[in-house]
Amino acid sequence: MYPILFQIGSVTIYTYGVLAAVGFLLGLWYAYHRAPQVGLDPNRVWNLGIYGILIALGTSKIWLILSDWDYFSANPRQIFSIATFQSAGVFYGGILGGLLWVILYTHFQKMSFLAVLDLVAAPVALGHGIGRLGCFAAGCCYGRPTHLPWGITFSNPVAEKISGTPLDVSLHPTQLYESAAEFLNFGLLVWLGAKRRLTGQIIGAYFILYGLERGTIEFFRGDPGRTLMFHDRLSLMQIVSAALVVTGAFLWLRGHGAAAPIPPATTARAAAGRS
Repeated sequence: MYPILFQIGSVTIYTYGVLAAVGFLLGLWYAYHRAPQVGLDPNRVWNLGIYGILIALGTSKIWLILSDWDYFSANPRQIFSIATFQSAGVFYGGILGGLLWVILYTHFQKMSFLAVLDLVAAPVALGHGIGRLGCFAAGCCYGRPTHLPWGITFSNPVAEKISGTPLDVSLHPTQLYESAAEFLNFGLLVWLGAKRRLTGQIIGAYFILYGLERGTIEFFRGDPGRTLMFHDRLSLMQIVSAALVVTGAFLWLRGHGAAAPIPPATTARAAAGRS
């Protein structure tokens, strides 16, 4: 595909990084404007997102290093290399780091933890869907070889260099599978969010949807470093996916008291804070 968007002298702008940034900003924009409708201060939501993405990027790279520790322990300089810095890391590592940040932030800011998770569920799906298009452009997170008519063949040597992408081999377009699924998740979560509901059900729905999605797509992934287990029959991501489905089902069935909306005057002052 197109791993490199453009170059300015010695500075290289990668397509994946640009699309990941676009996905994050669009998701944060949506959450910011949606916040007053669900009784949350948009300014606090904005701060939560800005600091949260930095923490999520850090923990996603930590997960990447730990998941391929044999390589990084043998090549310790690679831990602090440009390639590792530019890498998006492992999505679940980012999710866990981001979740820990949300727990701490909502505790100290006295915000409803589940209400915040409900709010960010759809934006996360939107940002992830756009980010997976970046994966497709970069050739990372590629699929297993396939003879199906929609198989994708990569030919750019840059993709092979930075992601180890097999060239001139028809592969499952797993990046597009996941991107399409996440855009569908976004639409479903927006639809659910517009209805009267119990707090915790929207994030519960996302856990279920994403757990089923990722657990299935893992069977078609062909990239290394996914911590395969049980004689390479399952990956760690599939075990985490199963845990997400169970957690999501619990949240959906259990629910919580619905949060009261912010009074109109408060909402207007809060929204004006970032105008």
